[in-house]
Amino acid sequence: MQLLTEIARVRQFVGENRRQGKSIGFVPTMGYLHEGHLELMRQARRQCDVVIISIFVNPLQFGPSEDFNRYPRDLERDLKLAATVPVDAVFYPEAAEMYPPGYSTHVDVTGLTDCLCGRSRPGHFRGVATVVTKLFNIVQPDRAYFGQKDAQQVLVIRRLVEDLNLPLEIVTVPTVREADGLAMSSRNVYLSPPERAAAPVIYQSLLNARDAVRQGEKNVTRLEELVQRQISSAPGAQIDYCEIRALPNLERIQQISGPALLAVAVRFGQTRLIDNIVLEG
Repeated sequence: MQLLTEIARVRQFVGENRRQGKSIGFVPTMGYLHEGHLELMRQARRQCDVVIISIFVNPLQFGPSEDFNRYPRDLERDLKLAATVPVDAVFYPEAAEMYPPGYSTHVDVTGLTDCLCGRSRPGHFRGVATVVTKLFNIVQPDRAYFGQKDAQQVLVIRRLVEDLNLPLEIVTVPTVREADGLAMSSRNVYLSPPERAAAPVIYQSLLNARDAVRQGEKNVTRLEELVQRQISSAPGAQIDYCEIRALPNLERIQQISGPALLAVAVRFGQTRLIDNIVLEG
């Protein structure tokens, strides 16, 4: 497994493998890897000849009051985990390698980013779209792998790839969960023991909403209220948003008549957790 810190070295590594006719799978991460990341890498390992991951805590996708400085980082631990898959290369650039002095170009995906996390975290998806576009241009993968937990992010990246005619396939991998249902996230380490004990209410509320839809409830307002009541009953839970939106355009709807995304963001103390589930009309 090679550790590459320079863009030129990544391009050299990819070029060498391309000349041998090998396919390239890519998993972009911000590090502090967990089982969810590893499942993305395993899927890439199954489908591609060469697997590259990136570890880069992207400053552009954090707001001024968000957790960029305290976001968990542990390169040695990450490399040991990546080696268990195994991956072939890890791209670990410094911020100056990605955004050198004078950097002034950004990528905006409009429409899809006006709601949910895009509304709660202004500028977040601009930072995501910019760094992902750069990474795709650097690595030039055949396939890139993302988790369903970040459902809005996946939709934004799919739109980016389609609109910019980027020659790669986006593969979505189901959310990996703890035994009690909590979606795996690098930010889970922030949770205090009482907060961690309460956090599974998020997924439980999503499952209850799905059950209600299967039993015939189609009214979006009533379903959102069902989820909000259950989450709010948990100690310390503060709802950022709880919304049902049509797939794949994320338009507001009143009744569920086709595939819809139920997405939530909930704070426990200083920790913001997101999760979602697809409801079938």
